[in-house]
Amino acid sequence: MPGVTASDERRLGQADMHIHSMASDGTASAFRILDYVERRTNLDVIAIADHERTEAAVECQRLARERGSRVDVVVGEEVTTRSGHLLGLFLEARLKRNQRLEITVAEIHEQGGLAIVPHPFSTFTKGMRKHAIMRIHNSQDPLLYWDALEGYNPSTAGRYGRNATIRLAHQLSLPLVGNSDGHTLDTIGDGRTHFPGTTAEDYRRAIAEGTTSGSCIDWGFLREARIYGRQVRKQARDVTRWGRRHILRDGTPRDLGVPWEQLELQAAREAEYLAGRSHSDDTAVAATRCGREEPSP
Repeated sequence: MPGVTASDERRLGQADMHIHSMASDGTASAFRILDYVERRTNLDVIAIADHERTEAAVECQRLARERGSRVDVVVGEEVTTRSGHLLGLFLEARLKRNQRLEITVAEIHEQGGLAIVPHPFSTFTKGMRKHAIMRIHNSQDPLLYWDALEGYNPSTAGRYGRNATIRLAHQLSLPLVGNSDGHTLDTIGDGRTHFPGTTAEDYRRAIAEGTTSGSCIDWGFLREARIYGRQVRKQARDVTRWGRRHILRDGTPRDLGVPWEQLELQAAREAEYLAGRSHSDDTAVAATRCGREEPSP
C-alpha cells in the first residue's frame, strides 16, 4: 500500500473509520460488519459512519464490547452540512443535518469528537470545497479546527480530489487519513489509516500528534458499478418497506439492522446525554452572568 512499507504495516495499527451500514446507504447490518472485520481483516479500529444516523455505530460498539472483540469500534456519522459532507468520530449523540458548517464542527468538538473532511473536492458526493475548509482552518474560535483530511479513499469520490487533498494537508500541516467509505462488506479495509498503536485511543492520539498515514486500493469503474448495483437493490427494499408503512399502513418499519429494544435504549441514553449537556450549558451561562454582575456596595 502506498505511504508505508511492509514492515511499517506490520507494526502499525490499522483503522477504517468511514464505513456505511444498512441503516443508511450501506448493505450490511452492524452485526455482519463486526463479524466480517474480525474474521476477514487485520483492522484494529473501525467506525460505522452512516449518513445522518448513529444507530448502527452504537450497536456495533455495544456488540464489540459485549463479546470482548479484538476490534475497537468508534461511533461516527457522516453528516451533511450546508458546505458538504463532514465526518464526525467519537460521538456521544447524533448530529443535526443541513446546519452551517461552523455549528456542526463546534458540536463535534463539544462532544469530545474529531472533525474530519471526507473525500474533499468531490463533485459526486457533496465533497467540501477549499474555501469552506479554509474558513474553518482560519477561524479564531477554539472549537473550529480540523483534526484531519481524508486523503485516501478508494471510491470515485476519493480519487477525484486525492492529489489536491494531499497537497492541502501538507500546506495546512494537517494529518492525512485513509478510509474505505465502504458500502459493502468486501470493500471494508480497502482504504485505511496506519497509526502507532492498536486501540481507538491510540488512533486519536496519532491524529493529535500528526503521526498517521493513509493508503487505499482503488476500486475502478467496473467494481464500483457492481457495488452501486448492490446498493440499488438494498434501496429498493427500503422503498418497498416505506410504501408498506406509509401507503398500506401495515406498520412495516424500516430495517436499520439494529434490534428494536436496542434502538429504544439508545434513544433513552442519547436523551439523557443531551439533557445533561443542556444543563451544563445553562449552568455555565448562569455562572458567566453572575461573574459579570456589579458587586454590591
